[in-house]
Amino acid sequence: MQKIAVVIPKYGLVGGAEQFASELTQRLCAYNEDKFHVFANRWQTSSTEIKFHRVPIISFPKFLTTISFAYFIRRQLRKDIFSLVHSHERIFAADIFTLHGIPHRYWVHNVRWKKMSLYDLATAWVEKKLVEKGNCKKFIAVSSLTKDIFLQEYQINPDKVAVINPGVDLNDYTQQNKDSVRNSIRRELGINIADPVILFVSMNFEIKGLDDVLFSLAKLKAQNRKIKFIVAGKGNIKKYTKMAKEAQISADVIFTGPVNKEKLIRMYLASDLFIMLSKFDTFGMVVLEAMAAGLPVIISSNVGAKDLVQEDKNGFIVSNTSDTDYIATKIALLLDENIRRQMAEAAYQTAEQNTWDDVTKKYAAIYENLRAEHRG
Repeated sequence: MQKIAVVIPKYGLVGGAEQFASELTQRLCAYNEDKFHVFANRWQTSSTEIKFHRVPIISFPKFLTTISFAYFIRRQLRKDIFSLVHSHERIFAADIFTLHGIPHRYWVHNVRWKKMSLYDLATAWVEKKLVEKGNCKKFIAVSSLTKDIFLQEYQINPDKVAVINPGVDLNDYTQQNKDSVRNSIRRELGINIADPVILFVSMNFEIKGLDDVLFSLAKLKAQNRKIKFIVAGKGNIKKYTKMAKEAQISADVIFTGPVNKEKLIRMYLASDLFIMLSKFDTFGMVVLEAMAAGLPVIISSNVGAKDLVQEDKNGFIVSNTSDTDYIATKIALLLDENIRRQMAEAAYQTAEQNTWDDVTKKYAAIYENLRAEHRG
């Protein structure tokens, strides 16, 4: 039995990286006989097989947040011998680094369009130490988009960078009666069973492109198209309620606010198609989740989950999110039940090929290859 160190500041808490690290680690723990040690500042888990180690973080002043976590991790890892160190966060050294985000400097300059703060400079410095001097043998990007941007920022051997998309648990969707859930959720939200329902899920409406979606739906409404639009998640509901009213579609837009995982799964199952026109997403788990519920998807070309989207097969990729006429045309296609049914089947087949079991096997193979190199 060999010991694996997994590093993540918040394990199993709200957030894509946090949930990813928890899901993967627990599955790897069950997959082989390795003993997993998780180093985190906070965690939430029901696992009794994993040993947890609390890592301090100095969060004030803010610029010390990333540096302090990396410093205390280094001290704790030196107290024991691990066959592999797998980090999901920027630290000073690791064997494997899963890239849940893009290089921090690129994010600040090209996505946020801001100047680097002291916190940003410190975070980028730790990241550079890991990439260039941290003896990291494998970088694993969650999407091709993430990998491409990473290789723009760092001049390293592309062979050291793999792409493994996140996975989905199909049992969450197949173990429920879709017709029953569809009837229940629609009744709860006051939606007619025959109305086409479009779903949008986000914890940041602006970043995920809700503006462009509303303007596109307004074009369909002007054509007397019948639709209902569910907006689930956290955002400035007051602002977007006003925007929907100005676009004359407020009667067809339903804001649910934040929902838990179980309720969200039921909303996927009650809907007909999914849309998200993000300004940027390293992957976008909601896209794969929607596919698992059998929903064709419409996403922007800035979403990493475009790795899974086959144009005209299981969804559409939008390059120009301000082209509301084009977006409205694609939505209109999916309002045709015959077209939608075929694309829904293809979407589910895509989800079948991207389960957490598949992800676990890919990571387990990388673990074994790196350990073989160590033995060599």
